[in-house]
Amino acid sequence: MARIPWINKLRYSTIVLTLSNLLLCLLGSSLFLSSCSPRGTLPSAFVPVLAAFRLVTMINTAAAQVSAARIVIRSSESVTVDAVTRNERRVKYRKWIWWTRVAMLVTVLQFTSAIFLLAQMFDSVPPNDGASDCIYAVVSGSSAWTHATLLLFLAISFFVPLAHFFVGHDVLRWRSFYSTEDNVWKAHYHEFFDNGMREALCCLGRVKYLMVMEEDEIYSVAQLLGDLVAYRASGTGHLELLAALLRRDGQTSKTYEGLVEARREQIEEAASLHKFAVAAYTGPLLDIGRNPLSFPCVWLYRQGILAPWFRSRWPVLQGDNWWHGHAAAFLNYLNLPPAALRHGRVSQGKCEAAYFIVVVHHLRTVVIAVRGTETPEDLITDGLGQECTLFDEDLRGLTNISCLDMSQGDETGPHYGHSGIVEAARDLVRQIEGNPDCPGDPSTGRILSSLLGSGCECEGYNLRIVGHSLGGAIATLLGIQLKHLYPNLHVYGYGSLPCVDSAVADACSDFVTR
Repeated sequence: MARIPWINKLRYSTIVLTLSNLLLCLLGSSLFLSSCSPRGTLPSAFVPVLAAFRLVTMINTAAAQVSAARIVIRSSESVTVDAVTRNERRVKYRKWIWWTRVAMLVTVLQFTSAIFLLAQMFDSVPPNDGASDCIYAVVSGSSAWTHATLLLFLAISFFVPLAHFFVGHDVLRWRSFYSTEDNVWKAHYHEFFDNGMREALCCLGRVKYLMVMEEDEIYSVAQLLGDLVAYRASGTGHLELLAALLRRDGQTSKTYEGLVEARREQIEEAASLHKFAVAAYTGPLLDIGRNPLSFPCVWLYRQGILAPWFRSRWPVLQGDNWWHGHAAAFLNYLNLPPAALRHGRVSQGKCEAAYFIVVVHHLRTVVIAVRGTETPEDLITDGLGQECTLFDEDLRGLTNISCLDMSQGDETGPHYGHSGIVEAARDLVRQIEGNPDCPGDPSTGRILSSLLGSGCECEGYNLRIVGHSLGGAIATLLGIQLKHLYPNLHVYGYGSLPCVDSAVADACSDFVTR
């Protein structure tokens, strides 16, 4: 006799848990009929009711899983996914997600009811051979079979929620739909990461991302992450891949003989400017690691919340809060006067970096501090890791390299960078220097030119761009774009992300120190 096709798609754990929930319904119904009072009825009735509801949720979860798998398979068959199919896939996938969450809620209720049942049984035991409550009375004068029934009912009541917790709430096997198709697994995890990131951002107050249905930066990051899990098509599990990577890293020892050692004066200058890169983290990250116990008090003090009457003394930054807390935190950490901070931005959108422009007269230096990863928007910029073609304006500060296409006779070929970092650097150039190709345009900001230009306040000063992590990578691209305008420019990156190809990295090594 041929097996029913959908039986082959069931997980083994699903079969075991289905039978366990059915058994709970039968045993619970038997104890319910044997109870003699409402107090004795409640614990024995609530467990089988939840078990029956669990079976209903499993059926609906399976139906939603089938629907989501079919639309994922259909959308993965084409190279480009139209907006209608993409929206349908998102809706189907969210429906499956919500049914799994209902199942998680039922798991919590089942475990709670099992604990309540156990507590009720202990409470029902008569203290001195007196009158007992109904649950205990069911078995106190009954046969060993009835005793075994109650113990089995109690054991399964705990087993079912614990098993669901460890094996998950998927009813069917995804591999029964996706087999070993790379594109299907990529599309599946693309939707998984897209939905997860949008909900995480919604919990952090970014509700706008949850409502977006068209392609945006979240869609791009999710697509990249989906491509990274192609190993699932071969049947490799996440833990297996992690173990393989750890084994490989433990067996290899790389040496970097091609790196150029920085001069002593550069190391000393990098050490003195490191505090500017740290101060750019004007939010909780500035204090939470350095003051683990007194963090709330230190953060409130550094933000100036405890002294709101000083609000007017702090510079006004784009996107700062009403009490100018980010400007206060930046200056308080560096112990600089308010007049030192000339410009900055804290507000962020798509690929927008937070930055601070400081004039340090005793060092004859103008410092641009670019903040690293601190907000969800920064994480999105980190995740936009596809290669991005660098144009002439991106490399205008390099005199020994070209970004022309190979078809036009350039032997080095096109050059590439991290797309999120490149876009953030382009935006930052527009913010602080306007359009460098149009120096006479009065509509551009040209903040640096107003400080370092001929006859200006900081004429002859050095220009230093610093940043940590993501900020260091953005500072590198920013320095490459501005080097031709400011010969005294130097970039210091602390723990910078890789952001350009090796040819560009070699070409900028004389004014970029990592």
